[in-house]
Order: sequence, then C-alpha cells, then structure tokens
Amino acid sequence: MTSKSGPRAIVTDIEGTTSSISFVKDVLFPYARRALPAFVRARRHAPEVRHWLDAAAVDAGGVCDDEMLIEVLQGWIDADRKHTALKALQGMIWEAGYSSADFTAHIYPDAALGLARWHAAGHPLYVYSSGSVPAQKLLFGHTNAGDLRPLFSGWFDTEVGGKRDAASYRHICTAVNRPAGEVLFLSDVIEELDAAHDAGMDTALVDRREDYPQPRLGESTHDHRRVETFAAIEP
Repeated sequence: MTSKSGPRAIVTDIEGTTSSISFVKDVLFPYARRALPAFVRARRHAPEVRHWLDAAAVDAGGVCDDEMLIEVLQGWIDADRKHTALKALQGMIWEAGYSSADFTAHIYPDAALGLARWHAAGHPLYVYSSGSVPAQKLLFGHTNAGDLRPLFSGWFDTEVGGKRDAASYRHICTAVNRPAGEVLFLSDVIEELDAAHDAGMDTALVDRREDYPQPRLGESTHDHRRVETFAAIEP
C-alpha cells in the first residue's frame, strides 16, 4: 500500500532480517575477539583508539593496564554486551577485516532484491540496528551482493534509544519526517515489533527458516504480519 503523501518509508533491522544471525554470531564477533589483542597493541596510541580504550577502562572500574583491558573487552564480546566503546573498537577491527577481504557480509538474496526494488519504487529506506552506524555502513558496503549503501537514506543505532522502547521509534519517525502510520518496520524480534507498533508504525515479522527453524505462528506473532522473505512484502 502507498500512502496519499507518497511511497511509505521502510525501516529494517539487520541481524535475522536482512542478514543471517549466524554471520554476526559466528563470523563478526569471533573475528573481533581474535583480532582485538593485536589491534590494541598496534594502535593503542592512536587518538581515536585511545579514546575508546580509556572509556572502556573507566566503565570497567578503572582498569589501568591495556593487557588486562583486552581481557575485559573479550569478556564483553563473549557476553554480547552492548557497550558504546566496545562497539566502536569492534567497528574499527571489522573495517580492517572488510578492507583486507577476510570476510564478506552476508545478506539474503531476497533482501538484496527487495531493497533494490523498494528503492527503485521510491520508498525511502533506513536501517535501525543495535550495531553502531559505522558498523552498519561497513556491513552494507561489503555484502555478498555488492555495495548496498546507496539504497539507504539514513541509519539509526541505539543512540536514538533501545530497540524495545516505543519512544525510539517515535524519534525515528520524527527524524525521517514521516507520520508513524507511513513507516513500515521490519524485524525478526517480536518485542521490537511490539514497540514499533505501540509507536504507531506498521510492522512485519520476518520469520526466516534459516534463523528460526520452528515457525512462529498464531498468537506467537502478536498479530504482526508474518513473512518468510522480503519477496512477500508489498509496502
């Protein structure tokens, strides 16, 4: 459906929605964990790296030794802690990995085709992910379908708020200058969709068999529209 004011805006999650959960879990996080010690030892005196190391050290209780801080940061990676300093450092490490072609970002073929189709139809596209905006841009700039960054009009991370907080989605609607009813949010996480719905957005549950072998049906969808691929979505 297209609103009277023009094509609707589409906001998409990444992990489990455009890209496999396993890519982040089994490729990106382990790569950052392995590369972290050498990265810190080689670049700890660079101002942009030192800033985030110091920020992490303060939040870790005043850790003064970089070797000890490396262990703390690796522990945060293991615990999937959403810490701003950790995300910034991971982003720098991933940038080096992408640049050296150590890996390519996974994106589902139907997602790449759907995003291109919606962009061509005039739908403004946005990303909202718990990963930092620089990390989002790195991922979409180095996918197995090529550089998809030109398809997007904007990027949002948890600086706008938590993904399970309705206020975050209201902030996004304000930022993209659209009434909530003209914005469609795509995610694989029910609680995120609930928050977007509470903010007045339209929603679609992306329930991929690759990531969720047991389909979520009936009451488990919380009445969100359910699709298994982007091909089934008509904005």
